[in-house]
Amino acid sequence: MPDVVLPVLNEIGAIPIVLGAMPEGYRPIVVDNGSTDGSGDVARDLGALVVHEPIPGFGSACWAGLQAATDDVVCFMDCDASFDPRDLPLVANPVLDGTADLVMGTRVAARGTWPPHARMANRYLARRVTRSTGVPLTDIGPMRAVGRRPLLDLGMQDRRFGWPLEMVIRAARAGWRIDEVPVPYLQREGRSKVTGTVRGTARAVQDMGR
Repeated sequence: MPDVVLPVLNEIGAIPIVLGAMPEGYRPIVVDNGSTDGSGDVARDLGALVVHEPIPGFGSACWAGLQAATDDVVCFMDCDASFDPRDLPLVANPVLDGTADLVMGTRVAARGTWPPHARMANRYLARRVTRSTGVPLTDIGPMRAVGRRPLLDLGMQDRRFGWPLEMVIRAARAGWRIDEVPVPYLQREGRSKVTGTVRGTARAVQDMGR
């Protein structure tokens, strides 16, 4: 069953929720990207494989988790309880059965969970990707499933917030079969480092634009 890469930066309140809902057979790999609240220790005590990545950046954490993964299929998901891990099979099954190469979880947001500035930025990026690649996308979301070896071979370079977008663009240019499935998007635990502020969202958009 798939490995699940969970980038973490001070998510001590969400980790028990996320790990407690992990589907049977899905192995959580928590990548501690410089937490100061003991997130890594809590994750380890709850049975997760914990990888420490000292270089800051969402892409750095995802890359470190990918390096630690061993299953043929790898999932990526935020570890802030904004996604329910029990929805992971919806995203992973098309990759597991060979009908897709990359599957994205399209966020169906509960009221008040997705700030308007973040929603607008995401919609703008999705439209640009659709225009430039011809792949119809509605979301550049962080919950996704992909083959481990193909992703390692894809030539990913970004180690910041551009990682999710770079993956989609490179996969599209490589002729991958890319699909979307709707997944609920919930109220996260704590405040987002990215979408919680206009400045954080602008920084992510800048990284993705680059």
